[in-house]
Amino acid sequence: MKVLAAMSGGVDSAVAAARAVEAGHEVVGVHLALSRNPSTLRAGARGCCTIEDAGDARRAADVLGIPFYVWDLAERFERDVIDDFVAEYEAGRTPNPCVRCNEKIKFSALLDKAVALGFDAVCTGHYAQVLPGVDSTDGPELHRAVDPSKDQSYVLSVLSPEQLSRAMFPLGDTPKEQVRVEAAERGLRVAAKPDSHDICFISDGDTQGWLAKRLGERPGALVDTAGEVIGSHTGAYGFTVGQRKGLAIGTPAADGKPRYVLSIEPVSNTVVVGQLADLEIARITGGRVGWCAPVPGVGAVVGVQVRAHGAEVPARVVAVGPDLVEVELDDAVRGVATGQTLTLYIGTRVIGASTITATA
Repeated sequence: MKVLAAMSGGVDSAVAAARAVEAGHEVVGVHLALSRNPSTLRAGARGCCTIEDAGDARRAADVLGIPFYVWDLAERFERDVIDDFVAEYEAGRTPNPCVRCNEKIKFSALLDKAVALGFDAVCTGHYAQVLPGVDSTDGPELHRAVDPSKDQSYVLSVLSPEQLSRAMFPLGDTPKEQVRVEAAERGLRVAAKPDSHDICFISDGDTQGWLAKRLGERPGALVDTAGEVIGSHTGAYGFTVGQRKGLAIGTPAADGKPRYVLSIEPVSNTVVVGQLADLEIARITGGRVGWCAPVPGVGAVVGVQVRAHGAEVPARVVAVGPDLVEVELDDAVRGVATGQTLTLYIGTRVIGASTITATA
C-alpha cells in the first residue's frame, strides 16, 4: 500500500513510520505545520508542532530513507480547533481539543488530502488498534491499545468507519517503553525525547490566561447554590466543572470544606460553586453522535469514558436516537462538564462517541 505517515517529531510517530516501512509499504512522511508562529524550541515537554519538532521529524525520515514533506495546515487548525476551543469555553462548555484535532485535522483534512493524492492509508503513532471485523462483511473495529496507560482510543472515538478503514496505528499492540527501546535500536534520535502533553497550542499550560488574552476580562460573580454572591471572577470562561483551585472565594464555607465549580452560566456570567457531593452525577446525555459500530439499543450494557485519561465506568443505555444517546451510570462520577466527549465501549471495542450536552 501507499501510506502517508504523519510524523509529529516524537518517538511514537517515528517508530510507527518505521514499522510501516518494515511491513513493505511505500511510505512518505509528512509533518503538519499547525502554528502560524511556531516557537523555535518547546518548553520542556509542553506543546508540539514547533520548529524543533519539524526538524526531528525530518531527521527520522532521513534515517528511515523515506521522502518527507511539511504541509501547512495552520489556517485549518486555527479555524477547526483553536476557534472551536475558544467558542466552547465562551459558551460555558469544556472541550477536548485533541478529539477535535483528530476529527478535523488528522483524519479529515489530512486523510482527505492523502486520498486525493493517491495514498491508501494514513499512519500515525496513536496507541489504539484497528482490527478486522468478525466476518468479511464487517468493517474495521477500533479497540483500546494493549498498554492501558497510553491508550488513545478515547480521542480517536470520533472517527467514522470509512476513516478507520484508511487508518493505521502500528503501535497499538506495543507497550510504550518497548517503543522507546525499538527507537534506540533503529538509531532514531527521538528515542528519549519527552512526550508532549497538555494542550499543544498553550505551551505554558495556563489555559485561563490564554483565554483571557483572546476574550478579555469579563468580571462576574461567584455564587453558591442558594444564589448568594460569595466572590468574583474576571471571566466565567476560565472555569470548568469540578475545578477547586483559583476560585478566590472571599468567605470560607460554613463547614470549612473546600468548594468546587458546579456550573458555568455564560449568559449571566456567573460561576456556581458548591460541595464535592454536589458534583456527583449518574446520568449523561450526549448529542452530535457518531457511531463506528452497530448502534446499541436501549438497555445495552456499555462502558463509558468521559476524559482522555479517565477510568471506564459501567453504564446502561437508556435512550438512543438519530443524534442522541443517554446513559445511566452504575456508579456516580464527579466533575463531568458539558462539551466533554462521551465515548462508549463494549469490551475493548469503541462503539461510538458524542458531545456531552447535559448531566443529572
